[in-house]
Amino acid sequence: MFKKIRRIVLYLFFSSLVYVFITKFLEPPITITQISNAFGLGLRRDYVSWEDMSYNIKLAAIASEDQVFPDHMGFDWDAIEKSLHPKKKNKKSKIPLGGGASTISQQTAKNVFLWQGGRYDKYIRKVPEIYFTFLIEWVWGKKRILEVYLNVIETGPGCFGIEAAAQHYFHKSAKKLTREEAAMIVAGFPNPKKFTASPLTTRVAWRYPQILREMNNIETDEDVAALLKK
Repeated sequence: MFKKIRRIVLYLFFSSLVYVFITKFLEPPITITQISNAFGLGLRRDYVSWEDMSYNIKLAAIASEDQVFPDHMGFDWDAIEKSLHPKKKNKKSKIPLGGGASTISQQTAKNVFLWQGGRYDKYIRKVPEIYFTFLIEWVWGKKRILEVYLNVIETGPGCFGIEAAAQHYFHKSAKKLTREEAAMIVAGFPNPKKFTASPLTTRVAWRYPQILREMNNIETDEDVAALLKK
């Protein structure tokens, strides 16, 4: 029995390692979350390369979702600690840490390799999420993580990735998104089915000016600038 379990564990480990190496160079196929949406809202997604993404959308994602993304190794321990005390703020951000401390790396690991958890199964998902987060940090690196993140994240009703969002909301390519448009798209990330850039919902209208200010604040950060110049 023990040998059988060990073989299964080794198989899962090596197969996951191979898959992570493959997706370092090739776009990940359809995800579990995308499949679940395809039967209801439909599925619009168009993967684009790093060069075909607007500088503004990359900056907006970091400014809103994970301001220390270039610095950590997958987990923002300071934010995790402060998420237990909602009144405390991220040391780079002026925006209170609201619903948790999930980094861009963690979100990418969850979106690509796992599933969107409910109230209880998120605890079951946490261990593989930690594993895949460390793995993509090691194998992919920051640039690739951000590129995949912006290609697979849900960005609107039936939309996945910033290219689909740019076409859906603004009828243009992701490469041509302005700072305001990028901030509007990112402002809807907490619940993109409900919070939309067009029609402009109340939450997005309130949130995107904050993201614009944070974009200005972090743009001169050496680590952020170095990552976005790659």
